[in-house]
Amino acid sequence: MAPPVADPHAARATGGGRRSPSAIAALTLGAIGVVYGDIGTSPLYALKEVFGPGRVPLNADNVLGVLSLVFWTLTVVVSIKYVVLILRADNNGEGGLMAMLALASQAVKDRPALRRRLLLVGIFGTAVFFGDGVITPAISVLSAVEGLEVAAPGLHRFIVPITLVVLTALFMVQRFGTARVGRLFGPITAIWFVVLAAMGLPHVAENPSVLWALSPHHAIGFMLGQPKIALVALGGVVLAVTGAEALYADLGHFGKRPIRLAWFGLAMPALALNYFGQGAMLLAHPEGVKNLFFEMAPSWALYPLIGLATCATVIASQALITAAYSVTKQAIQLGYLPRLRILHTSVEETGQIYLPFVNWSLYVCIVLAIVLFGSSDSLAAAYGIAVTIVMLITTTMTLFVVRYAWKYPWPLVAAATGFFFVVDGVFLAANVVKIFDGGWFPLLIGASMFTLMMTWKQGRRLVSERLRNEAVDLKSFLESVFISPPLRVPGTAVFMVSDQGLTPNALLHNLKHNKVLHEHNLFVTVRHHERPWVPSSERCDLEPLGHDCWQVTLNFGFKDEPDVPSALEQARARGCVVEDMETSYFLSRDIVIPTLGGGMADWREKLFAGMHRNAAGAADFLRLPTNRVVELGSKVEI
Repeated sequence: MAPPVADPHAARATGGGRRSPSAIAALTLGAIGVVYGDIGTSPLYALKEVFGPGRVPLNADNVLGVLSLVFWTLTVVVSIKYVVLILRADNNGEGGLMAMLALASQAVKDRPALRRRLLLVGIFGTAVFFGDGVITPAISVLSAVEGLEVAAPGLHRFIVPITLVVLTALFMVQRFGTARVGRLFGPITAIWFVVLAAMGLPHVAENPSVLWALSPHHAIGFMLGQPKIALVALGGVVLAVTGAEALYADLGHFGKRPIRLAWFGLAMPALALNYFGQGAMLLAHPEGVKNLFFEMAPSWALYPLIGLATCATVIASQALITAAYSVTKQAIQLGYLPRLRILHTSVEETGQIYLPFVNWSLYVCIVLAIVLFGSSDSLAAAYGIAVTIVMLITTTMTLFVVRYAWKYPWPLVAAATGFFFVVDGVFLAANVVKIFDGGWFPLLIGASMFTLMMTWKQGRRLVSERLRNEAVDLKSFLESVFISPPLRVPGTAVFMVSDQGLTPNALLHNLKHNKVLHEHNLFVTVRHHERPWVPSSERCDLEPLGHDCWQVTLNFGFKDEPDVPSALEQARARGCVVEDMETSYFLSRDIVIPTLGGGMADWREKLFAGMHRNAAGAADFLRLPTNRVVELGSKVEI
C-alpha cells in the first residue's frame, strides 16, 4: 500500500502537529485502510471462536463477561498500550518491531550481553511475524467467503476453492504494484467500519442490557468465577486485537495523530458497536453462533455484505503482504537474510517494492494453511499464538526503551510496562493450550525463519572472519604496490569491500591477471545502521590514501535504498573523481565451502552455503550499472 506521503524524509520533517487539516484528513483516511484493515476484519470470527461448540457455554452471564473482556482488551491493548504508549517510541519517525529492536539495542549498547539477548528476542519476534503473515490472509478471506454458507448452504463445498481463487488473484497482481488499488483502501475500509456499526446498532437497540458489559466488573467476575472457561475464552478474545501491531509498524507512513484520530474517531466505536450487537443477537438467537457475523444481517443484504467483507479482508491481507516485503528488506539490510531480488513498482514511492521470492513463498504457505485447516474455525486455533508472542516481545522492547533511552526511573517503568506484561502473558498462556490444535503451524514457520536468519547472520560472521584472517591491510598493500607502481590506465575503479581497511580480492586478482591499476581507485564499504534513515549529510565518509586512492564508507539506514552510484556523487565535490561513463565496479563473489569441525553444525553450514549461492547479486542490490560491473570469484572455507 502506498502511503499518502511520498517522501519519508519530508514526512518526518513535517511533524504531525504542523500538517494542514486537509493533509491530516487524507492521512487519517489512509490510516483507516492500511493500519486498521486487519483488526477491522476480526468481528468476522472472534466471537464465533469464543462461543463455538465445546468452548464457552452460551448464557447471559458468559455473554456479558466475554463482551466486557473484548471491550477492555480493545481499550487496554490497543487504546492504551499501542495508541498512547508505544506510538511514542518512534525511531526517527519510524515504527515497527525492527525499528523498536534498533531503538532498544541502541539504548543498551553499553551492555553487550544484554544487547545480544535483546537482538535474539527481537529477531525471533520478527521471524514469528511471518507466521502471522501467513495466517492473517488465510483466516480473513476464508471467513468472508464462508458467508456464502448463510446465504446458500449448498455452496459449502465451494468455500475453499473460491478462497483460493481470490488469494491467487491477489498474489498475482502484486508485481504490478499497489499504488492505484491503494488509493481505494481507505474509503472501502471506512465504509466497512460504518457497516460494522450499522449492523450492530439495531441489535444493541433491541437489547440494550448488553451495554452493562462496559463495566469491567463483568470481565473480572467472569475470569475469577470460571478461570478454566475464561482461559478458553481469552484464546478467542485475543483475536479481536489481531492487527494491533500494525499501529506501530505504520507510524512512519502516517504519523501519530492520524493513527490516533482514525482509531478513536471511527475504528474503536465501530468495532465496539458490532461486538455488542453480536452479543445482543447471541442472547436473542443462540442458534446463530455458527456464523454469527453474517446472521446479524438481513437476508437482502447478505450478498453485498459478503462482497464488502471479501474486499475488506483482501485489504487486510494486502497490508500484511506489503509489511512482509518491508520487514524482509529491513532484515536483509541488517544482515539477517540473504539478498533477494527486489523490484520497485513505483518511480515516485521508494517504499513500493515487490519481492517475488517472498510473494510466492507466502502464497504457498497460505494455500497450505487453507487446505490443511479447511475452515476459519480451525485456523482460529492457529492464529492467536503468533500475535501474542509479537505483542509480548514488543512490550519487552518497550521496557528497555522507556528505562534506558527515555531514562525513566525503575518504579515508573515497572508501572508502565509491568501491567502490559501481565496482560500479554495471560493471553499467551490462553493460546499456548492451542498449540496442538493448530498453534504449531505459525510457530513452525517462525522457528524456520529464525533458523534461517540466525544461520545467515552467523555464517556471514564466519566468512568475514575467514576473509579478515587471510586478507592484507589495505594501506600497507598500497604502499608496497607504489614502490614499483604498475601501469595506470584511465578511468575510475570502485572496489566494493565488505571489511573496511582490508585489501579486496578483486584488486588482487586484477593486479595478478591484468597487471594494471586504474588512474583513480575507490575502496568502498557499505554500512547498514540500526536506525531507519541516515541523512544525506552523513551518507559518505571519505579518507584519502594517496596516489589518487580513497577509502570510502557509505552509510545507509535499514529503510534507506542502498544506491552506491548516487551516494558516490558526494565524493565528487570533495576532490574524488567519479565519472559515470568512466567508472568500473569490481566485486568479489565468494563461493562458500562447508568444512567439518569448527564454525556451525554441518547441516547449518550446508544451509548457509545454499543460501549464499542463491542470494541475489550485490550489483542489483546496490544499484550498480550492470554494464560496468566486473565480478571476480574466490572460494572461502568455513
